[in-house]
Amino acid sequence: MKSHFQFTNQQRNGIFLLLALIVFIQCLYWFGHNIFSVSVKETPEITNQINLFRKEVDSLRLVEIENRKPKIYPFNPNYITDYKGYTLGMTNEQIDRLHKFRASNQWVNSAKDFQNITKVSDSVLSIISPYFKFPEWVTNPKPKSQGISNTYSNSKKPKTFQQKIDLNLASAKQLQTVYGIGEKLSQRIIKYRNKYKGGFISDVQLNEIYGLTPEVIERIKIDFTVKTPRVIKSYNLNSATRDQLVTIQYIDYEIAHHIIEERTLRDGFKSLDDLLKVEDFPIKKIDIIKLYLHL
Repeated sequence: MKSHFQFTNQQRNGIFLLLALIVFIQCLYWFGHNIFSVSVKETPEITNQINLFRKEVDSLRLVEIENRKPKIYPFNPNYITDYKGYTLGMTNEQIDRLHKFRASNQWVNSAKDFQNITKVSDSVLSIISPYFKFPEWVTNPKPKSQGISNTYSNSKKPKTFQQKIDLNLASAKQLQTVYGIGEKLSQRIIKYRNKYKGGFISDVQLNEIYGLTPEVIERIKIDFTVKTPRVIKSYNLNSATRDQLVTIQYIDYEIAHHIIEERTLRDGFKSLDDLLKVEDFPIKKIDIIKLYLHL
């Protein structure tokens, strides 16, 4: 043990120098830390800047949180899905009440109707009702005196063909006199008419226009009809080729092949309604297809 504590003069000098260096570094750290702390306390400008930076970071965080929230766009409450209702804060029971009401072919026409049917709270209604968007004929109904009834009394006879307005010449304002047709629907009718050179072929094409219900179409026919139909080429159903059939709206090569195959099996069609028995035939479009065919 004694040999371990025996050092030369050079080793002793090194040990003392090392200890002095350690003490110097410790003192430098202690004084520097205290001086920095005092300088921070003595400069309120730095504290103010730090507080400003914190407020800016907090505001940016709040903006980001707000941006991540799901946005609500105007919608028709009659078509709320399960997911849409969930994001709006509705319960499953409230959504089921709405779907049950709509299944009975009834419509929600106001925010009050919506609350009476779904039983949502006033707080939820106040949040989502500003985004309700109902059809124009609900929000701005025309007086009944301006509309035309579907039925006529004994004192009012239906208009003759000559008295009706040509559907291919009617203006948007004239179409808007029909109860149930607003600015959008009238423009949609004219847009469909202008899509084809010459306009409508027949009144039945009104069924092709999106948004026109059967009731509104019947009201249109009271005052309007196609007097100058567009000239089209009609084909004999029992002699038309496949290339001729595919030029008809809603008939493709596959349906044309089935028509010719059915025609061969039947030794010719006896009626245009026999097309309903053709495989994959678009039954709902038969009235449009009949315009291009004859026997």
